[in-house]
Amino acid sequence: MPRNSRRSAPLVKNPPPDEPVVIVQDLRKSYGETVAVAGTSFAVGKGEFFGILGPNGAGKTTLVEILSGQRTPDSGTVTLFGQSPWPRSMAVYRRLGIQTQASSFFPDLTALEHLQTMAGLYGLPRSAADEALEKVSLTGSATVRVTKLSGGQRQRLALASALVHSPELLFLDEPTAALDPEARRGLWGLLCEIRAQGCSILCTTHHMDEAEQLCDRTAIIQDGAVIALDTPRQLIREAGGPSRISVPADLLKAEAARALPGVLSAKQSGTDVVIGTESVSQVLASLGSVVDLEQVETRRPTLEDVYLNLTGVEFTK
Repeated sequence: MPRNSRRSAPLVKNPPPDEPVVIVQDLRKSYGETVAVAGTSFAVGKGEFFGILGPNGAGKTTLVEILSGQRTPDSGTVTLFGQSPWPRSMAVYRRLGIQTQASSFFPDLTALEHLQTMAGLYGLPRSAADEALEKVSLTGSATVRVTKLSGGQRQRLALASALVHSPELLFLDEPTAALDPEARRGLWGLLCEIRAQGCSILCTTHHMDEAEQLCDRTAIIQDGAVIALDTPRQLIREAGGPSRISVPADLLKAEAARALPGVLSAKQSGTDVVIGTESVSQVLASLGSVVDLEQVETRRPTLEDVYLNLTGVEFTK
């Protein structure tokens, strides 16, 4: 598929979930001439992990702020558990957990004191703060003042603040930003546990592997509009493009590769010949009689390939 072509209609598959906890209909928001959200519609089901992907400036943060009642849209509707988030209703907010990029803290308090204060706002015992710290692996920093925490530790404290009251619906805006790879994987495990307990999660992210690993369904947003929405597997199947097989160029020339059964394209890239195919097993079988397969690398399409094929725009991280 040409990279600049758009196939938004067939790739936006948006059947309503059986038990929707979030319903978004034709949501729009502009700041002057800048369109942040452009007619977005979707629903999130009970217990679903719903991902929103897109580059900086795509409208992800504005969308989360509207859904969580922190901003009002210019038009369109949002319902959470069947109720509008505006004007603010404590009956709704007690059921939400919200972690944004601009999370605020009580800077003069320690991490534990901050969470104890948050627990108190929900009428919970102080033990809820200890449990939240343990969930995000911050127990060792319980007595450290918020101002002394690292960026990654603050990110985890923000998540603990969103989890302290055991919400039914969790809004996460790039929750793994500033986390190292080990911490990211640990957070993935925590989010899977939370989802398994019945909590619905709506999460924005820049990380394609994160979305593939965690999300039941994923929406890709560009210029404030949803251009694709489906399960990660189905999006990759429909718009990920061919698989790629790399062979050292000194073992196989591009012209010879093009003559093999199942090969869609072949070109030299650096020291390798890169083969495009939708029949990996067929091509590997042919290559087995020509080269040592231990020197061959296979790469299947990913969500990042989906984004590139739909928009032609590189992600800005």
